[in-house]
Amino acid sequence: MAALSSEFGDLVQIKKQLIYVITLCRERGLVHSVKWASELAFALDPLPMNELPPPPPFTEEDAQDLDALGLAKSYFDLKEYDRAAYFLRGCRSQKAYFLYMYSRYLSGEKKKDDETVDSLGPLEKGQVRNEALRELRVELTGPAEDGAAPVPCCLCTADSLPSPLHWGAWLELCNLITNIEMLKSLSLPDCWIRDFFLAHIYTELQMIKEAMQKYQSLIDAGFSKSTYIISQIAVAYHNIRDIDQALSLFNELREQDPYRIENMDTFSNLLYVRSMKPELSYLAHNLVEIDKYRVETCCVIGNYYSLLSQHEKAALYFQRALELNPRCLGAWTLMGHEYMEMKNTSAAIQACRHAIEVNKRDYRAWYGLGQTYEILKMPFYCLYYYRRAHQLRPNDSRMLVALGECYEKLSQQVEAKKCYWRAYSVGDVERMALLKLAKLHEQLNEADEAAQCYIIYIQDIFSCGEQLEHVEVSTALRYLGQYYFKSKRYDEASLCAQRCCDYNEAREEGKALLRQISQVRDQGEASAGDLSLPCVFGSLSNNNTPVRRMSPLDLSSVTP
Repeated sequence: MAALSSEFGDLVQIKKQLIYVITLCRERGLVHSVKWASELAFALDPLPMNELPPPPPFTEEDAQDLDALGLAKSYFDLKEYDRAAYFLRGCRSQKAYFLYMYSRYLSGEKKKDDETVDSLGPLEKGQVRNEALRELRVELTGPAEDGAAPVPCCLCTADSLPSPLHWGAWLELCNLITNIEMLKSLSLPDCWIRDFFLAHIYTELQMIKEAMQKYQSLIDAGFSKSTYIISQIAVAYHNIRDIDQALSLFNELREQDPYRIENMDTFSNLLYVRSMKPELSYLAHNLVEIDKYRVETCCVIGNYYSLLSQHEKAALYFQRALELNPRCLGAWTLMGHEYMEMKNTSAAIQACRHAIEVNKRDYRAWYGLGQTYEILKMPFYCLYYYRRAHQLRPNDSRMLVALGECYEKLSQQVEAKKCYWRAYSVGDVERMALLKLAKLHEQLNEADEAAQCYIIYIQDIFSCGEQLEHVEVSTALRYLGQYYFKSKRYDEASLCAQRCCDYNEAREEGKALLRQISQVRDQGEASAGDLSLPCVFGSLSNNNTPVRRMSPLDLSSVTP
């Protein structure tokens, strides 16, 4: 990991820069950058009055436009963008001209959002656009009209606004980066804010280890009180499904900032996965009391109704979230999930495609499309979308298992085996990869390989003290019991049969196998047979002696 920027050596200077940029961004209506910089500034120690930075320079043009700018800014803050732009026409100052152009841009964006949310149909290329962009481009690239302010080369640098400190510009750059190669090709300024950007883009590119290291370095550099960093680390843990760590950080965040709404939709996703109904209900009620018309609030309520299996109500609240912000990625993805639950595959596909239009790096949308086409029994389409999801999350076992299932349906058993073994190798979060691999070997009459997979599965379950689905454990025990019996390894077969009797699903078969073993032994046959496989005796008898493991197939080096 690259060292932090040398700028971090002087936190007082960073604090001054933050205070200065807060003023500049606030004057220009860059509210999200104001919020981000203010949260960082709050995390640093206060400055004495004699250390506060001087106010931005005030020019003669600023004085001439003072009244018009004040009036327009009041309309801008109320989101009356056309009205704000109207009163800024002809202003000469850079500050007023920036707000004039920005108001026109936001007016176009608002109208585009209104059109987008009117329909849940797919976003065809060019179907919904910001009609103001063409006019703005002509004005920004052409010569200035008589009496108008000179056109700045970039909106973000108007009136000496320090572009490296404008967080909004960094986020826009982040949206353009699709892979690590693009990131490495960038020539970034040597400024302390670069490290915040790198941590953010690492999280977006699912490079969670690198993101964690970068955020920890920022904490060590002096931002230990930053709620922004805490929230980002919590989101990173959410992305790698470390639910306990993520829940702990979100609870800490709510203690420090109890009225925070940002990121609470992600918090609700974790509560949903853990089926923590009381906690999710409390969160939903709490956010409604704070602001029931926020996007995050609607998503939290939607998750709550989804947990109650009231999918129509859940979809309604996700739709409300999208009416507030049509570019809310999480709402599109969650609504797609609800439509799948309601068997409305057409609407589910449209919702997932909207999510991809918002962010092509969102693996959940690609994965959701794969699931939808799986319902429609279209495996070739499934394969394409699952591959895209796997490219974004190469070490996510769920993507690999889904790919394996597609290959199975397409009768491409070799590729399916590779996917299942790879899923186990990277850490099978759902404990299904080995079972699917074993069953595939079983279907192909590859008895030894199937037994190897079941053995490793049983060892993993009992060595960790886990109790998963009885059906799956009993399936493995049932197969191994028959396998050992056919191999004339009656001691191991007897042990598996006894364990089968612990499960309702396999009890009768276990008893039948014990009777068969008893009959064979009564006839005087000794325990013998092929000893090429390890037995599961150590694991099943709670013996802590390590058992030799054998790889079912040498597939760990193969990427599907």
